[in-house]
Amino acid sequence: MPDTSEFIATRADRILVTGANGFIGARVVDCLLQYGFDNVRCLVRSSSRLDALERTIAGAGAGSRVEIVRGDLMSRADCERAADGVSVVYHLAAGFDKSFAGAFMNSALTTRNLIEAFLDRGRPKRFVNVSSFAVYSNCTMRRGALLDETAPLETAPQQRHDAYAFGKLSQEQIVCDYGKRRGLKYAILRPGTVFGPGKKDLSGRIGVDTFGVFLHIGGGNALPLTYVDNCAEAVVLAGLVPGVDGEVFNIVDDEVRTSRQFLRAYKSRVRGFRSIRLPYALAYGLSALWEEYSEWSQGQLPAAFNRRRAAAEWKGNTFSNQKARQRLGWKPRVSMPQALERFLGQFGRPS
Repeated sequence: MPDTSEFIATRADRILVTGANGFIGARVVDCLLQYGFDNVRCLVRSSSRLDALERTIAGAGAGSRVEIVRGDLMSRADCERAADGVSVVYHLAAGFDKSFAGAFMNSALTTRNLIEAFLDRGRPKRFVNVSSFAVYSNCTMRRGALLDETAPLETAPQQRHDAYAFGKLSQEQIVCDYGKRRGLKYAILRPGTVFGPGKKDLSGRIGVDTFGVFLHIGGGNALPLTYVDNCAEAVVLAGLVPGVDGEVFNIVDDEVRTSRQFLRAYKSRVRGFRSIRLPYALAYGLSALWEEYSEWSQGQLPAAFNRRRAAAEWKGNTFSNQKARQRLGWKPRVSMPQALERFLGQFGRPS
C-alpha cells in the first residue's frame, strides 16, 4: 500500500468516478476504497445494472459514504450535479458507437460537459482521462519497434474505419485544450489490452471472428496486456500522485505473452473453439484488397478491413511501462500467471 500522506487528495476530498459500474470502473472504485478513499461518487447510466458495483461497495463496508448517482453526461445539469464539490475525477465512461458522429457525441462532447462542470462546480485537483492504445498509429514504425508514450497518434481514424479511436482522439484533444485554455490539471492513461474475469471475448489484437471462423493473425506478436486490477490501480494513482499534471501514461503489465501463447491457453479452456492461422503479410494484403474493393464499389462494402487497421492491430510492436513505474510508483500487483489463471477460471477447468 503506498504512502497516502503524499497524495494530492486527502480522504476527505470527494472523488467522482464516471462509468463506475464498468469493467475497469468497478475495480477503480474498489481500489479507491482499499486505499481508504471512501468519499466516492459513482456516476452510472440510468439503465445500468449495479449488481457488481453494489457488491464492491458492500464488501468494503463503505456504503455510508459512497454515493451512486444516475445520470447522462450529455446533460449539463447531470454533469453539474455529479461534479459538485469534487476534487478528483476519474473519467472512464466511454461510448462504443460504430458511427463517427455517435463516437464524437458520446466521447468528446460528454467529456467537454464534464470538464466544464468540474471547473465550475468542483474543487479541481486533477482530471484523469482514461483513453486507449487505439489512439496510436504504427504505420510509419517498423515491426517490433517500441510503442511508448512518444509514438505517433492516428491521423486518419476514418481511413482505419475506427469510430472508437476517433472518439478517444477527440476526447484527448478536448482534455489537452482545457489544460491550455482553462488551466485544467489532468493526466491521460492509455491502457493496452485489458483482460480479466467478466470479459470473455478475445481481443482484436489476437485475431478476428468473421464468416464464422476465428482468424488468428500475427501469432508471434507481443500483446500489450494489463490485468484489470493492475490497470485500475494505475488509474487511481494517476489521480493522486503529485507532479504528473499534463502527462500521458501507457499501462501494460510486466510479463509479455504472445498472441499465440494467449490463444493456446484460451483454447485449453473453451471447448470447441477453433481457429485458423493467418500470417500478418497475408492479412495485410487481403486488407488492402478489401480496401480497394470498398473504394471501387463506392462504399457498398464498408472498408472494415484496411491497411491502417491491419498495421495497428497485427503488425507487432514491443511495449514498456517504464514511465508509469517511475512517475506513478506503479507496479503490477497481480503477476501474469495469476492474472491468466483468474481470467481462464471463468471458463471452468482445463479440457
